[in-house]
Amino acid sequence: MDSADDSFLGPLTEDGPSAGFLDDGKNTIGSQLASRLREAIISGELEAGSKINLDKARKTFNVSLSPLREGLARLISDGLVEFQDNRGYRVAPISLANLEEVTSLREELEVFALRESMRLGDVDWEGNVMRALHRLNRTERDAARPETLEHWETLHREFHLTLISGCGKPLLLHFCSLLLNLNDRYRRIFLIRTSGDRNVGQEHSEIAQGAVARDVEYACEKLRQHIHRTGTNLRNHLATKGIA
Repeated sequence: MDSADDSFLGPLTEDGPSAGFLDDGKNTIGSQLASRLREAIISGELEAGSKINLDKARKTFNVSLSPLREGLARLISDGLVEFQDNRGYRVAPISLANLEEVTSLREELEVFALRESMRLGDVDWEGNVMRALHRLNRTERDAARPETLEHWETLHREFHLTLISGCGKPLLLHFCSLLLNLNDRYRRIFLIRTSGDRNVGQEHSEIAQGAVARDVEYACEKLRQHIHRTGTNLRNHLATKGIA
């Protein structure tokens, strides 16, 4: 890896190169590596377009090439890593075109999943949505305190996935989860140093309350607007950075 990669490896391995990588029969070492690298890419620790040197990564994590390649293959399918002959593995680049595609697909698929959740979700789904909303809205997000940002991001992802968890369509949930990862990558890289430029808490509350009230058109439109506004803010931010 280049110098950016070296700075990325340190925080992941502060407890030792093999910390946390044990095949417990449920999660292979490859899947654990994928999770660790996925979070690093989404959070911006591993920079877009940076090269992934297999030998350095293998030594850093104290693993063989087989589970490392397994983990990277998972990230390729997630759209977070690319492989090219004679060039090897790289973190997928970012672009306006990719962000616009991710945003438009979220507007279609996530809204459809919410519509299906309102049609099929039971009282447990309703309770889960309101609990996820409560946890998120009670969590501080302060750009001056980085430790609060990571916790908020975790609960934010949980809220969006809980909203659509009642749809009864595993493939749809999988696609929505992938798109949320791709979208979160843009938001966390470029906006995590701000505390937001609008009342996101109110938007989340309107979506959740509309959903559990089974007000289908209201909740779906509020979610679509929420996703669209986020995409617009991110596009504007990318443009100011000169990213095409």
